[in-house]
Amino acid sequence: MKIVVIGAGAMGALFGGILAEQGNDVILLDVWPEHVSAINANGLVIESEGNRLQVSIEATTDFDTVRQADLAVVFVKSAHTREVARTVADLIGTTGIALTLQNGMGNADILAETLGGERVLAGTTSHGATLLAPGVIRHAGVGATTIGLWQGAGSHRAQAVADLLNGAGIETTITADVRALVWEKLMINVGINAITALTGIKNGKIAEFPAARRLSQMAVEEAQSVAQSQGVSVREDAVEHVLQVARATAANRSSMGQDVDNRRQTEIGAINGAVVKYAQQEGLKVPVNEALTCLVETLQAHYDG
Repeated sequence: MKIVVIGAGAMGALFGGILAEQGNDVILLDVWPEHVSAINANGLVIESEGNRLQVSIEATTDFDTVRQADLAVVFVKSAHTREVARTVADLIGTTGIALTLQNGMGNADILAETLGGERVLAGTTSHGATLLAPGVIRHAGVGATTIGLWQGAGSHRAQAVADLLNGAGIETTITADVRALVWEKLMINVGINAITALTGIKNGKIAEFPAARRLSQMAVEEAQSVAQSQGVSVREDAVEHVLQVARATAANRSSMGQDVDNRRQTEIGAINGAVVKYAQQEGLKVPVNEALTCLVETLQAHYDG
């Protein structure tokens, strides 16, 4: 199977590197020239628990040099999904399939508009990665990956991709209710990311500080109400689940926190902002998520002073 990873930041490089290390035909497509040059010159370096793995893998910034692929794995920031959807369609032709493991809501819908929902797999992963330098990442956490077909019946495409990932050592299962899964991941991000980004704290402090814990609880409960109004069955213990994740990743800085630290645009629009958008469609009020969204957007707006 020929694979292209679109968005070779920490997570994209991690999945691409693991797949390539197992002998799969993989190419990384990214917009950061220094990162791409370092990978082509020295291989992709993956640090994990004090070990360094050097993976030989091709990387490029030039879409025109990428060959036709059977699978496109999309890891760009949510704000860029719409602009890469056409690129995905061109790369996988009429028979390939796309997989999104991006944060936030809306990515699978955007890809489905161009590809058709029966050619889009969506899911979540508990693997974690941090970009240390051009061509160097840290594999920061290992966990389960779950995927499913976004629209339509039949699981053969999902099974083929799950088999591919499992064969590379990425433990993967299939779900028939991928929308509920994506909502559950969204609520984890809703309850952690914006709060850590705005306050400078690490994930564990969400559970430790009473005020942060209460803010997280209110944001998650709002998201629960919106999901239920859309007919999505989500776990009743979502608040406690978010706190469990915060404790389990206590020493980590959330992806949105890292974006703010590095003065990058965040995925707030696809996380808390998505809750706000869907709430408006349902005629619901979500004041905590709206406030968190506005605060992060304000913070981003004055990065350059």
